[in-house]
Amino acid sequence: MINSWATSGIDLHVDLRVPGRTRALEEGLRQAIIDGRLLAGVRLPSSRSLAADLGLARNTVVDVYAQLTAEGWLVARQGSGTTVANRPHAPSVADAVARDAPQKYLYDLRPGGPDLSSFPRSAWFAASRRAWTIVPDADLGYGDPRGTLQLREALAGYLGRARGVHTTASNIVICAGFTQAFGLLCRVLRARGATAVAVECYGLPELRRIAIDAGLSVVPVPVDGDGANLAAVTGVDAAVITAAHQFPLGTVLSPGRRRDALIWARAHDAVIVEDDYDGEFRYDRDPLGALQGLDPSRVIYVGTASKTLAPGLRLAWLALPADLIALVAEAKLLADRHCAVLEQLTLADFITSGAYDRHVRRRRLAYRRRRDELVGTLAPGQVEGIAAGLHAVVTLPNGTSEAEAVDAAATHGLAIEGLDVYRVGSTMHPPALIIGYATPPELSYRSAVATLAQVLANIPTHA
Repeated sequence: MINSWATSGIDLHVDLRVPGRTRALEEGLRQAIIDGRLLAGVRLPSSRSLAADLGLARNTVVDVYAQLTAEGWLVARQGSGTTVANRPHAPSVADAVARDAPQKYLYDLRPGGPDLSSFPRSAWFAASRRAWTIVPDADLGYGDPRGTLQLREALAGYLGRARGVHTTASNIVICAGFTQAFGLLCRVLRARGATAVAVECYGLPELRRIAIDAGLSVVPVPVDGDGANLAAVTGVDAAVITAAHQFPLGTVLSPGRRRDALIWARAHDAVIVEDDYDGEFRYDRDPLGALQGLDPSRVIYVGTASKTLAPGLRLAWLALPADLIALVAEAKLLADRHCAVLEQLTLADFITSGAYDRHVRRRRLAYRRRRDELVGTLAPGQVEGIAAGLHAVVTLPNGTSEAEAVDAAATHGLAIEGLDVYRVGSTMHPPALIIGYATPPELSYRSAVATLAQVLANIPTHA
């Protein structure tokens, strides 16, 4: 049956028709918080009242409240009942639409993307024309859910050469972006019996939502100057880390931590999901190979064209251990059969012709110049996490509010983000901004940085 809370002070639709009423209640409450139907500070019914309203055992409600409290969605206080926590929530679809409205800002320094105006249109069109000319008719039908053989072979060669990944075309699955790739992994791991996944204590909010949607609990992993520290993490079946360039703090997983991470995975019979989202962009350090190359049986490699080319291509790839290939391919088949063939063949040509390498090298030089301009414009020592990637951490003086900085920038037509929106758990980093120096078009970058400097120079501090 479908139940509503009718006698406990608030009404909220909860669908308990799906198998597993405990899980249905837990996911229903969590989703209500995410999409804004349960606002911060709202007091929930007592476990006794809610159990009576929904026809559940009281212990079931108690367990659900405890799990959501442990995850930070709820707050339980003796004598005050259970309330919805005041926390940065993952944005809803409506939030995302409003956030990306281009007319709202003159300049955009939010992280997450490349300079879209730099997309190599002519070279991409030439690769597409070549791919379209030679594609066999049979390749235009329903193909291998792992993706076209041409792209998987091209990626196997490129990843081994450029990122130190040990894989073959047979082990690669092409996905519609990182979001789908990680979602497929979570569902496969859950089907194999996994119950929890560890994520870095600062990272993309979407990671947590995807894992939770797949039925997995989320455990935060501490991150310091040496990267993610898995030493004290227990009770999880997988850990997601950004080894080459931690997002958003910008640290690199040190050699010792890389070794420790693999030891941890073997000791706990767990897998590591390596999100290599911007590994091609390095500036002041030697090339750093993928963690996957040290133990392909324990590390799942995830790469994407979203940072090197454009998110709109919706192309990402998984390099999988042998025991996961068939399971992930089956999940991809059920999700959307396979990615669009022509885009895959175009990227394959783009890689094998050398155009991809040339484009990456050009963008690496351009983004390094942008990074240097950012560092040179702001106060000495204010910019961190700059050895690689497409974003930097700009520290704020003690007593400065990230929210005030973001609001002040908005009044100047500048879009920026504070570090705290990426936090999970109780770990607190000093106030900072995450500046995506790759995002603006080339012609507006200098003005965007100048506006940022003006905003930072006038932010009030509080004792």
